[in-house]
Amino acid sequence: MRAMQLGAETFLAKPVDMSHLAAATARVGEKVRLSRHNALLRARGRLSDGLETLGASSTMRELARQIELLAASERSTVLMTGESGTGKGWLARLIHQLSPRAAGPFVEVNCGRLSATFLDSELFGHQNGAFTDAKERRQGLFELADGGSIFLDEIGELAPELQPKLLKVLETKAFRRLGGRHEIKVDVRLIAATNRDLVSDVRAGRFREDLLYRLSVLPLHVPPLRERSREDRLALVTQLLATLHAELPGCPGGCTTEALDRLLSAPWPGNVREMRNVLERALIMAQGAAAIGVEHLPPDLRKGAGATDRRHVPQALAEVERHHIERTLRAHGGNRTRASQELGISRATLINKIKVYGLDL
Repeated sequence: MRAMQLGAETFLAKPVDMSHLAAATARVGEKVRLSRHNALLRARGRLSDGLETLGASSTMRELARQIELLAASERSTVLMTGESGTGKGWLARLIHQLSPRAAGPFVEVNCGRLSATFLDSELFGHQNGAFTDAKERRQGLFELADGGSIFLDEIGELAPELQPKLLKVLETKAFRRLGGRHEIKVDVRLIAATNRDLVSDVRAGRFREDLLYRLSVLPLHVPPLRERSREDRLALVTQLLATLHAELPGCPGGCTTEALDRLLSAPWPGNVREMRNVLERALIMAQGAAAIGVEHLPPDLRKGAGATDRRHVPQALAEVERHHIERTLRAHGGNRTRASQELGISRATLINKIKVYGLDL
C-alpha cells in the first residue's frame, strides 16, 4: 500500500503469475505512450500559437497556413527561400516540431561552411580509411536523423559532386558511406533553405535542374522584414521581447511609444537576426529603466528611420492596441500578471481591456 501511495502503478502478489505480469507491463506501457502523445499534442498547440508571431497580414497568414500543411505532410521535401536572417532556420525547426516526426531527431548542417569531402563525410558518414584522417567508421547525419528531419541550410552552396548523391537519397532513401560498399536505408524528411536564386543557378550550370525539381514540392518564400507590414513587425517585436525578457532578468519587458515606432520603421537589412540583436542590446542598455527608450537604441535608429521606409497602414489606434495586447498575452501563455508588467499597466487595467476588446485567452 505504501508503494501505491508513492505512485506505483500496480502491484503483484507472490508468487507472480507471468500472465498478470505481462498484462500489467502492457498497461504501464500504454499509459506511458498516451502520456507522451498528450504531451506532444499540447506542445504542438503551443507551437501553432507561435505561428501567429509571423504576423496578421494576408501574406504572412498564407505562409503560416502553408507551414501547417507541410508539417502535416511528414514526407514531403521542403525548400525555403529568402534573404539571410529572415528566420528560415526557426521555421525549419517549427515544421519538424509540428509534424508527426516531432519525437524524432532534428539535425542541422550548413552546406556552405564545409569542403566537399568533409561535407560528404558529415552527411553520409565514412568507413575506416576512406580518406587520410578517417581513422574509424563514422555515422553520417542522415543516419543520425533517421526517423526525424534533416535541415540543409544554404543548399545552394552544395558542391556539384554531392548533388547527385543527395538526389539519390531523396529518390531512393538510400546511400553509401564514403568508402563504403553497402547501401544504408533511412527514413528522413529533408528541409532545405537558401538565399540564392536556384533557377538562375540552374541556368548557369551551378545547380542540377532535377535536384531543384525534387526539392521544390511546395516551396516557401520567407519575405524580408522591409516587405512585411507594420503589424507583422509589431508581432515579431512583441515575440522577441518576450523571449529576451525571460533570458535577461532585470531588464524591461517593453518599449516606449517613440522607441517602438523607430523599431517598426527601420529597414532591417539584416532582417530578424539584426532585429533580435538590436533588441537584446537595447534590453541590456536599459537595465533599471521602466522601458526601452530611444536612447537605448543604436545610433542609426536614434536618428530615426528613413522617410522612404515609412508606410501608412489605415488602422484605428484601438485595433493596434487590441492586437498588441493579444499577442503579448499569447507570448506569456495567457499569464495576465506577466503580460501587464510587460505592457506597463496594472493587472486590473489589463483585465478591463481584455473585456472591452472581447479577447478570449
